[in-house]
Amino acid sequence: MDDAALQQALARAGYLADDALATTLWLARRLARPLLVEGDAGVGKTALAVALARASGDTLVRLQCHEGIDLAQAAYEWNYGRQLLAIRLHESGGPGGGGALTEGDLFGRDYLLERPLLRAIASATPCVLLIDEVDRADEAFEAFLLEVLADWQITVPELGTLRARHVPQTVLTSNATRELSDALRRRCLYHFIEYPTFARELAIVRATLPEVDAALAEQAVGLVQRLRREDLVKTPGIAETLDWLRALHGLELTTLPDDPRALSATLACLLKTREDRFQFDAARIGRLIEGRRDAGVAEGHAGAPG
Repeated sequence: MDDAALQQALARAGYLADDALATTLWLARRLARPLLVEGDAGVGKTALAVALARASGDTLVRLQCHEGIDLAQAAYEWNYGRQLLAIRLHESGGPGGGGALTEGDLFGRDYLLERPLLRAIASATPCVLLIDEVDRADEAFEAFLLEVLADWQITVPELGTLRARHVPQTVLTSNATRELSDALRRRCLYHFIEYPTFARELAIVRATLPEVDAALAEQAVGLVQRLRREDLVKTPGIAETLDWLRALHGLELTTLPDDPRALSATLACLLKTREDRFQFDAARIGRLIEGRRDAGVAEGHAGAPG
């Protein structure tokens, strides 16, 4: 499929990608190259890989990176418990206990536990590999990734080099908490996802939550857009917007209340730190509501979804 068809497939899977992202993703598929996606938390980086798997009908294999992640957690480890059981059964003359027990018997594929990277490499069918928050891993792990991303293979000393049956569609995400190496970036195509415009976020809301009243959706998205311009510790992402609208819809609201006190309790869906929650008292929330009235027309013409 071309980039337009891919964009439509993603939309059917619930992800509204703009033209630039759809083209970059199509190029990554065409060239069998990983795609590195950067952007603030909550802009839809992880959701892109989930939607890509859904759109292509492929299995999603996810590796969640974290500080201290190692080979055993990311690629493979040996099933030591099962190996020990095999040794004891052999020594006791139990089932399978006949003959000499060799190292090859204990270090075969039956005793290998596949973690996400090896699972994607060894998959008998095409898959989407999500390497999430790669910036949380350290440089040593990043160096290990280079073999995987360059040659689509993993070397297991006891078994040799295991090569991919199908090159996985790979998406790496980063919140830019640390600078990634040039070597990793060279192996990837790149895209940066911004917070959506008013029009695009409204389109996402309407596609995801069609049951929400149109006026409520427009007012809520406008308020979130203004909230992102405030000095916040954690800026609310698209997921927070959707959660907030679900809550407002659950309260059977069709428009945002004009009373700041009535709105205050629901902001728990948007403001996720003590500092942010503390600074938004009734007066400041009231100013956000007033901004809704003043900026409504301008926001309605902020841009169109691509």
